[in-house]
Amino acid sequence: MSAEPAYQAVVDRLFALKPEGKVYGIDRMRFLTAELGHPERKFPCVHVAGTNGKGSVAAMIEAILHAAGWRTGLYTSPHLVHLGERVQVDRVRLTEDEIAGYAEEIGRAGTKPGADPALAPTFFEYLTGMAFLQFARHACDIAVIEVGLGGRLDATNVVVPEVSVITSIAMDHCEILGESIEKIAAEKAGIIKPGRPVVLGRVPPAAERVIRAIAGERGAPLLSVAQEFGDDVETYPSTNLEGDYQRWNAATATLVGRLLGARWRLTPEVIARGLARVDWPGRWQRTTVGGRLLILDASHNPEGAAVLDSNLARLTRETGRAPVVVTGVLGMVRARPLIEAIARHAAEIHLVVPQQPRACTQAELESLVPVGFGGVLRRSDLATLFPAPGVCAAGGPRDVVVLTGSIYLLGEVLRRLQDA
Repeated sequence: MSAEPAYQAVVDRLFALKPEGKVYGIDRMRFLTAELGHPERKFPCVHVAGTNGKGSVAAMIEAILHAAGWRTGLYTSPHLVHLGERVQVDRVRLTEDEIAGYAEEIGRAGTKPGADPALAPTFFEYLTGMAFLQFARHACDIAVIEVGLGGRLDATNVVVPEVSVITSIAMDHCEILGESIEKIAAEKAGIIKPGRPVVLGRVPPAAERVIRAIAGERGAPLLSVAQEFGDDVETYPSTNLEGDYQRWNAATATLVGRLLGARWRLTPEVIARGLARVDWPGRWQRTTVGGRLLILDASHNPEGAAVLDSNLARLTRETGRAPVVVTGVLGMVRARPLIEAIARHAAEIHLVVPQQPRACTQAELESLVPVGFGGVLRRSDLATLFPAPGVCAAGGPRDVVVLTGSIYLLGEVLRRLQDA
């Protein structure tokens, strides 16, 4: 089903607001929130940063708060199928009418006559403004806000949260955040606010030292998963999302729940109930399409590739056969470890190109496949592999198909499968 023309025109206009040529920072967001009457101050929130896992942790925290009976806001990015997925109240996404209305309101506020043109909001700042307005106007008891990029200079960093969360630190977006783990950690730790507690997930020792130092300078108490739960992942809190890394994420969310505690009615039983009901598509998500198992997993950087490697090995042991993998990635730096991990386990690899300007070509992906790969390597396209709703043509009837790489790729496939 295609969107209404008027709504589609709004979406096209928003996506055309590229940040190129604009300074990376939060001055525009400070100006915008002031013009909107500071909606971000009208609800408490949890602020979640990290290289990987921040979306899953945000979804877990929201599920825990929802299980306690609170009206929850959830702001995440990017979306899979519908733009409105990024902004949800009680897991109901923004409607097309709401997006169009907020876009007009934010456009007026952010580009008022006499304002500095450099302060005109970008696409992400529009969406962040929509989230703040929606959560304020729907009287959310509490919201969970996922950082878009980095932390210190991210548009979301105008909030003062109940708890700040840093899920993980790895080398990604180095051209913006810095060329070392320490520099990236410092950028992520930019969300730490004076006196507000911090929960730290799985991070390298060098990153932890930086984050602890910044938390100490700001008088922010810090709890870490490793310190609170130890090294044995099998003892960590469980969740309905698959994979050892989701146990780390569940432990991170559990610490947030403990910090929020009695004031928010978050007992151990409520936390466990929330973790058992997390809804977060595209993270080792199992579905059946065309009579075969299809697993959708957004793994798009080196740390994610290591998790994918482990999951593919487990899947092969579980099913007794090597999977068929469909993949497309944005950027060669991200693609290299992903392709190497896939080649260690796949019987067949289909290389596709997501509809994104930064997507790797099939030739570029082919160049990363190890010389010793003994399976079948194909250049494919999504129209051939997923030709109609509910149809998957990759592999044979008994094969397990894994779709992995860019989250944008997963969204394209879901739209084809759902005819959305």
